[in-house]
Amino acid sequence: MFEGMSLTSLAGQLVSLVALGLCIVGFASKRDDRLMLLLISANVAFALQFALFGSWTAAILSLLVIGRIMLARRYVGSWRVLLAVLAVNLIAAVLTWQSAVDIFAIAAAVFGSVGMFMLRGIPMRLMLAAAAVAWMLNNIAIGSIGGTLAEAMVLVTNFITIYRLARMKRRYPGVF
Repeated sequence: MFEGMSLTSLAGQLVSLVALGLCIVGFASKRDDRLMLLLISANVAFALQFALFGSWTAAILSLLVIGRIMLARRYVGSWRVLLAVLAVNLIAAVLTWQSAVDIFAIAAAVFGSVGMFMLRGIPMRLMLAAAAVAWMLNNIAIGSIGGTLAEAMVLVTNFITIYRLARMKRRYPGVF
C-alpha cells in the first residue's frame, strides 16, 4: 500500500492522522469553545498535510480556517466579517488555483465560514458536516488516505454529537 510512496507523501499521510485525532476529540465535545480550539490545532495539521501533497489551495484555505475560527468566536453573527472572510478565501483560491479539484476546498471554506459565523449548536455542526464532505472529496481527489479517513471520522463523530445534543435538548428543553 505504501510502497512506492515518496517520503513527502508518507509524511502527509502521517500528519493527517494527527489531524484525525484532534478532530475526533473536538467534535465529540458538547462545548462549542472546545470544538473551536481543537479545530484550530487540526487545521494546522491539515494545512501541513495539504502542503506535503502539493495541494496549495487547500493548504492556504486550511490556514485561513484558523483566522476564521478566531474571528467567528469574536464576531458571531456578523455578516460584514463573514463576507470579508469569504472574500479573502476567494482571493487566496484564485492566487493558488491549480485544478478543478480546488473547488472542493473552496466549498469547504464557504460551508465552514457560514456555519461558524452564523450558526451555533446543531445547525453549526450540520454546516460543518457539509464542509467535512467537501474536504473528504478533496482528500480523495489528491490521494490522501489519512485525510479521507479523518474527514469520514469527523462526519461520524459530528453526527453522534448532533444526536447527543438533540437528545439533551428533548430531555432538558428549558436549558436550550
